Amino acid sequence: MTEQTPPSFFSRIAMAFALVGDAPLAARVARLRGGEPLAADAPPREVRVEVPVEKVVEKRVEIPTATAALQLLGLLQREARFVDFVQEDVAGYQDAEIGAAARVVHEGCRKALREHVTLEPVRPEAEGSRVTLPPGFDAAAVRVSGNVVGQPPFTGTLAHRGWRAAAVRLPQLTDEKAAAIIAQAEVEL
Repeated sequence: MTEQTPPSFFSRIAMAFALVGDAPLAARVARLRGGEPLAADAPPREVRVEVPVEKVVEKRVEIPTATAALQLLGLLQREARFVDFVQEDVAGYQDAEIGAAARVVHEGCRKALREHVTLEPVRPEAEGSRVTLPPGFDAAAVRVSGNVVGQPPFTGTLAHRGWRAAAVRLPQLTDEKAAAIIAQAEVEL
């Protein structure tokens, strides 16, 4: 505990007037003069706090596919103005102007996807690699193009690795109908 400098004469006079005008303060000072310890000097008391135990109930909320798609479109709009960009007639703009806008849209879309969707390639091989698709390959995951004749196995060149969503983290909706509003109208006052 550090030693404190006693209050000056005028400070003590001000305290005396404060005691005269403040009965609760005077009562606390009287208790101190009577030997009651300061709160800072008193040993700490054990305080028991009853913490309520919360039962966690997992509730799975099924969101219709259309609602989830609209919600993702709304996120792309909010982060990147994606819908504004796609709805804009770009015929009258120079390529450099479109490129500059595309950079901003690209950055925002990339941020939204990284935040809400974990993507991974469908095929692990590098694009341009030769691959063989065995009988029974997943036709929903791999599209075969070119001169497709006969039955698998098919051997060809991987033109695109594809993407699959490994995880989706969309915000919880409080009103599914609100997902149809991709971007609110803005009114400036």
